[in-house]
Amino acid sequence: MGRFTVIPESAFQGLQMDAGILLKRFNPASPTFLNADIICATTGGINPSCVPTFSDLGEDVDNVPVNMMEYKHLDSWECKISTTSLGTTPELIKMALGCADIDGSNSSKIVPRADLSQSDFTDIWWVGDRADGGFVAIQLKNALSTGGFSLQTTKNGKGQIALEITGHVSITAQKEVPMVFYSIDPGTDYFSIRQMLYKVNSTLPDSVESGDAVSGTLTAEDGYAIENVIVMMGGEDVTDDAYNSGTGAVSIAAASGNIVVIATALEA
Repeated sequence: MGRFTVIPESAFQGLQMDAGILLKRFNPASPTFLNADIICATTGGINPSCVPTFSDLGEDVDNVPVNMMEYKHLDSWECKISTTSLGTTPELIKMALGCADIDGSNSSKIVPRADLSQSDFTDIWWVGDRADGGFVAIQLKNALSTGGFSLQTTKNGKGQIALEITGHVSITAQKEVPMVFYSIDPGTDYFSIRQMLYKVNSTLPDSVESGDAVSGTLTAEDGYAIENVIVMMGGEDVTDDAYNSGTGAVSIAAASGNIVVIATALEA
């Protein structure tokens, strides 16, 4: 074997195994889930994707080579999870339709809607095993089915529903790409960041690795002003060190426990 015909010694650690699952909710800091959190059974695997679109600002400029890096511009990200579902529960049909409701007087009846509601958007997770006992997790934020409902039946086979679920940017976090990735080693300690907010928006993450820094900003909704903020870590009040009332910044140099942020805004 030639001296360049080798693989990294760490290659096994990063291998992702099997299809993984789609979950309604998940916390990498506490990687457990309930059976009720599983969205559906799937076939043919699950395909999360996060694809950027670029433009070349020098394309129409004389004497500028194609793809000069200084002229490259990132236009947008398209974040999706695609799979084929084997389920036909009312909840799954509603999810596939995107804009629909389960009838309040008949829980077996699903009715498509002619308009979109903000409550149609929700976060979903894909979580899969790593060969070394760790796991990979992908959070798709503000997710909405954009592929519509399409059921394919087969003789002597199972009906299949194609799912294409797209993440969306929020007006309250316009610079935030709606997909977040985790690749967690076996035994890695993560702490949760739980937030209880009233009329307050936050850019804080949902979890943090032990010892890592935490940073984010709290901003009041239009017409409101932040009145009270409490930051707890490991059961202790760290507000004085962690919160800057002038800028709304929350900053912790090294996470050493689960974090709770409580913030309230009142009408200005």
